[in-house]
Formats: sequence, C-alpha cells, structure tokens
Amino acid sequence: MRYISTRGSAPALDFENVTLTGLASDGGLYLPEAWPSFSPQEIAALAGLSYVETAVRVMMPFVGDALDEDALRELCTQAYGRFDHDAVTPLIQLDHQHWLLELFHGPTLAFKDVALQLLGLLFERFLSKRDTHITIVGATSGDTGSAAIDAVAGRAKVDIFMLHPEGRVSDVQRRQMTTVLAPNVHNIAIKGSFDDAQAMVKAMFADPDFSGRFQLSAVNSINWARLMAQVVYYFYAAVRLGAPERRIAFAVPTGNFGDVFAGYVAERMGLPVERLIVATNVNDILHRALSTGDYSAGQVVPTATPSMDIQVSSNFERLLFDLGGRDGTALADAMRGFETKRALQLSNAQREGAARLFSSARIDAEAMGHAMRWAHDRAGQVIDPHSAVGLAAARASDVVDVPVVTLATAHPAKFRDAVERATGVRPPLPSRIANLFEREERYDVLPATLADVTGYIAERATPRS
Repeated sequence: MRYISTRGSAPALDFENVTLTGLASDGGLYLPEAWPSFSPQEIAALAGLSYVETAVRVMMPFVGDALDEDALRELCTQAYGRFDHDAVTPLIQLDHQHWLLELFHGPTLAFKDVALQLLGLLFERFLSKRDTHITIVGATSGDTGSAAIDAVAGRAKVDIFMLHPEGRVSDVQRRQMTTVLAPNVHNIAIKGSFDDAQAMVKAMFADPDFSGRFQLSAVNSINWARLMAQVVYYFYAAVRLGAPERRIAFAVPTGNFGDVFAGYVAERMGLPVERLIVATNVNDILHRALSTGDYSAGQVVPTATPSMDIQVSSNFERLLFDLGGRDGTALADAMRGFETKRALQLSNAQREGAARLFSSARIDAEAMGHAMRWAHDRAGQVIDPHSAVGLAAARASDVVDVPVVTLATAHPAKFRDAVERATGVRPPLPSRIANLFEREERYDVLPATLADVTGYIAERATPRS
C-alpha cells in the first residue's frame, strides 16, 4: 500500500513512513493511492469477532508490508487491553431506531484513545528499528492532547509538544494533559483559538528550515494511521446491527472532520452505509459546506462543546480531493486560495459526490440540551455535550427504516458542568482519574504567534542526528 498527498507534489510513502511523517511535505494530507475493497462475504465474516480481530482484518490492507498479521495483532491486543470494556466500543440501544456507540472506554475517556493508543505503539515499533528521534507537534481542542500524551508519555525516542487554546477546554480535559509530568511531555497553552494552534502546527511542518532541524511527526487526524484505526469501529458496529445485509446510518459530532471521514473510508471499502450525518455546533463551517457548498471560515464561537469549536476542518481536504477526481494540482491551488481568503466554494462534482452519502445539521445549545435530557429521561443514559450534538442531529434526520448509530465521543464526566446544567446530574469521575484534581499541573502559556511557539520548541526538542 502506497500513500499520496492531496496536493500532488510530495513523494508517495509506504505505511511506516506515512505514520512517522504525518503531514506531507507539500502541505497536503496523505491517503491511500487506492481504497481497499471488502466483499459482502468478507464483511459478513467479521460478525462475532472480537474488536482486536476485527481491527486486524480491517487494517491489514492499509499496513502493507510494514507489519505482518501477527505483529499487528500483538499491537492491537496491547492497545485495546487498556480499555475498561471488553467490547472496546460497545453499542447501547436508545429506542427502536437509535443507538449509541460508546467510544470513551479508553484511558483518557474519549474516542481519540481508540486510534492514539495504537499510534503510540506504532511509533515505538517503527522507531525501534531506526536511529531516529521524533518530535510530535500537535494542536488539540480538548481530547486529542490527553489521548496523545497518554499514548507516548515516557516512550523512548519521542518528544511531544501539545498546544491547546487557553481557557477553551474543560478543566478535566486540561488536567488530563497538564498533570502528566513525564520529561518528554510539553504542554503549551496559547492565547488564542484551536484554529490558531492548528495553523501554527501546519506552518511548522511546511517550514523547511524548522522541519529540517527536527524530525517532526503528527498525532492529529492529519496522520493517516490515526484515521485508519478509526475506520474499524464503523465495521464493528455495523456488523452487529446486521451488515452487510442491512444498511446502517451514523451520526457523528465533528469539528475537524476526521472521525466522520473514517466513516467515508469504511463506505468506500464496501460497508453498506446509508448515510453519514455530520453534526456541528454553531461553529458550522462543515454544515454550510455540505448544505450550500460554502466552505468559508468565520470567527470561532466558544461553546459547551469545545472539541468542536473549530472553523477550519483539516480533514475536509481529504474528502475534497477524493470527490474532485484526485487532482492534486487543482486542490493545491484551491487550498492556497482558502488559506489566503479563508473561503472556498465546492465544485458541482464535490457537492454532488458529498450529497450521495452525507447530510448535516447545525445544533445549537438549546437542541443540545434537549438531546441530553431526552437520553437521560427516556433512555436512562447520561451523555456528554458532544455526543448530544450528534444525537440531536440523528433524531432530526430524515433517515428511516435503518438503525442510526450516534458516535458517543467522550465520557460525560469530562464535561460535568454542562451535563449538570442540562440534566441535573453531575457525573462522577471514573476511578481511573478520581484523583485528577489533586495532581500537580505543569504547562506554559505563550502568545499565539509562530515565533514564540517555534522558539519554545526549538529550545527543548531533540534535533535531527
């Protein structure tokens, strides 16, 4: 399996190198040269398998020669052995049509663990064969940071620098990052938004002087290996609800488009996906893009769903590339225009291609709260605000006669104040983080300028050998 850049001019890479690299040298995102395909019989054969065995079968076509099946199984067993539910991503029925797919049973209580626990092990495996030290630079709107830090804290040949917007993540999210005191972990709170942080990360990768001094790598969903691992739970859920004989719809709360793009990949591989419902909060760039073709960034509005407070959705570039005939030159021109004007109009081919599979909904605070109360009062489930955005979109959709699975992306205890405001229930911290507010914090606050952040990293990172 070889991987190509959405912008057409970076070299094609194999799985090992695309995992260690993250962002392409031309500023684009890597994705497979061709989508692997599963037959209905191969999908049916996933029924009854454990999550680990499902993961091995779904991911092997992407891994190529980088790992054999036994090695991949060993890594998946280790990664998912840290989850507190034997199903890893269990399904919960809400009513006759609606289900929750709980993705928060990993060590940091968010869906990012599903991919990042594996990604940390992949880094370790690949680096063990090389005289190379990597510097992970990432931006987080809340959950990626803690999951990535947990996955690589204390590992050899890795430093991680994680940027988060100061005051714009929940107290639990912040502390899950800043109380990890391993010497290879560096937390940076920037005086700006997630979009500011993400733009700086992309700029570091695109700067040949800076990226030439350090072996940069990514843990955000710009890293293909992370998206690959997220494809698995679409297959795992769908076969338990009747696939391939039965079509399944998924509602996905998203800001950066990575989680829902994994569903798109599953559908391209042959999974019978009826609809992917993209659920945004009032930071609705994705809803506007899918419903009107207007992909234009506004100002970020802080909400009770901070992980979705995003106005530039990095992974949307992968969809535009795939729907636009995989023309890297044309997409590179379009993305340069977007980076300058912060606006892009989807082509007719892109809009029509997206409409085949995607619908979208903009969920405001009132609708989010209503969904949280409905889940609690009618189905006995306490859900976090992000999952509630997804559930509100699912219940408002026009999908009929097929199950609709809402991705429950975070444990409600990560957003205790918002859950309590909506439902009157204050979810307790799970035992694994019960002493979180007693732990020492360590982080630095920096201005949201590239010079300040790169200077900070350059003083602490290990240069290329």
